[in-house]
Amino acid sequence: MSGKEIVLFASGDLRPSANVQCWPAQSAMEEKLGEVVASMGFEIRRGHPYKAEEKHGFLASQREGMDAFAVLDPNVPVIIAESVWQYSHHVLAGLTSHKGPILTVANWSGQWPGLVGMLNLNGSLTKAGVDYATLWSETFEDDYFTERLRAWLNGQPVVHDVSHVSAYTGAGVKADIAELADRLAHDFRRNKVILGVFDEGCMGMYNAIVPDELLMPLGFFKERLSQSTLYHATTQVSDADARAVYDAMLERGMTFHLGTDPAQHLTEDQVLTQCKMYIAAVRLADTFGCEAIGIQYQQGLKDLLPASDLVEGILNNDDRPDVRNAAGKVIRQGEAIVHFNEVDECAGFDAVMTNRIHRALGQPVETTLHDLRWGDFDPTGSTDEFVWTFEISGAAPPAHHEGGWKGSDSMRQPPMFFPFGGGTLRGVAKPGEIVWSRVFIEDGVLKIDIGRGRAIALPDEETQRRWNLTNKEWPMMHGVLTGVNRDQMMAKHKANHIQVAYALSAGDADRCALAKAELARQLGLVVNLCGVDEAGLNAA
Repeated sequence: MSGKEIVLFASGDLRPSANVQCWPAQSAMEEKLGEVVASMGFEIRRGHPYKAEEKHGFLASQREGMDAFAVLDPNVPVIIAESVWQYSHHVLAGLTSHKGPILTVANWSGQWPGLVGMLNLNGSLTKAGVDYATLWSETFEDDYFTERLRAWLNGQPVVHDVSHVSAYTGAGVKADIAELADRLAHDFRRNKVILGVFDEGCMGMYNAIVPDELLMPLGFFKERLSQSTLYHATTQVSDADARAVYDAMLERGMTFHLGTDPAQHLTEDQVLTQCKMYIAAVRLADTFGCEAIGIQYQQGLKDLLPASDLVEGILNNDDRPDVRNAAGKVIRQGEAIVHFNEVDECAGFDAVMTNRIHRALGQPVETTLHDLRWGDFDPTGSTDEFVWTFEISGAAPPAHHEGGWKGSDSMRQPPMFFPFGGGTLRGVAKPGEIVWSRVFIEDGVLKIDIGRGRAIALPDEETQRRWNLTNKEWPMMHGVLTGVNRDQMMAKHKANHIQVAYALSAGDADRCALAKAELARQLGLVVNLCGVDEAGLNAA
């Protein structure tokens, strides 16, 4: 092996259909990256072959990844190149014992969630305590990328600007906010909170699993529930109960784009089954006393039921169809049952804090995680700010959408990922002030990044452009982050997900952000403010 050789790995999906469809984008990205690396006097060699029979060159399982790393010189520099969504555990095992330099790279594209996949891997590596550098680029020719790539190839550190980050200390926090945080922290520890976990480790997201020993001192405990339990409970819901939920959504003004071919279209039968899943989820949350639940909807459940995404969005809305328990009592009427998409336990813990804080402060409680899917400037010129496309397949509540239920619709999930169909709860997020955050694990402790921003309106043509470049079936927020530019966000964020919640005004949002920071501090988390500072938040 030459000292100028770099070994490249491509972590892929576990679903063959996704790997086949996404391979052309990955292949084009690898070719371009190889040309740039060669221009700098180095050569890329793939660490695993293209599989002609399977029609792709991804690592498609944890075992494949382990076997590829087992025959690798442990000191050679490696690049993990991502232009698609990937299951991080396919490469994580090999990277945990690798001694050579590691670089994660993503293409700046909305087509397939390559940026999302890389951020998930970065968060997983951070949690595992593995040193790595990271880069991203649209063309692989811009100065930001090439200067840092050249540094990494020559054994120098890759440096990003993270000057937007400051430690939260609690100095000078207002008395009412400190009292609220103290009261909530005391309640968490005394009365405890249960997170219902319908199977852990969705899609290899190691970064989304919080060890019990980190949660228990905070008063948070897991109820480990199987997706097979949810499946069985779904089959026990009556047709009449499902129809009542469906009718309730129609009465609220939601639109369902129905067709006749279940293999390609959303059908009424699929939606009614999703309504049964919603009812089953609410009843199970009630039975086990779960304040929040997370449905994995991957291995297992995807082979049995339509997608859970519609279910997740309904759960996260205070205004949702009634569900009765066996005694006929409506379960938590008029209150969201917090759902953390893809069983991201970091997001689940965060969402419970958000729900409690916002309800106490008289602010909208609806919250969701989104993928940091992609971002761009608006070519129509409606704004000169960089606008993120926050997008998630499920969990976005109608309260976040322009027009609420009437501004929400449901489209069939892509057959590539969702063989049994099922619809989303889609909409465009309404303009307004937001608090964003992310809980993550680093150095064996829980940390949280908290920032401020706005959801903005873009022209319809720009919204459609972004949907066409990503997933038109999924809900979307046009996000502008306060005091944080694109590359700062990518450099610091340790997850594929970002938590967002609205407030009624900029001052209210500052107070909510400050209350979350103080609550997290009192619970013992390391708190970072991103793009804002304590003095500014305290001024509200």
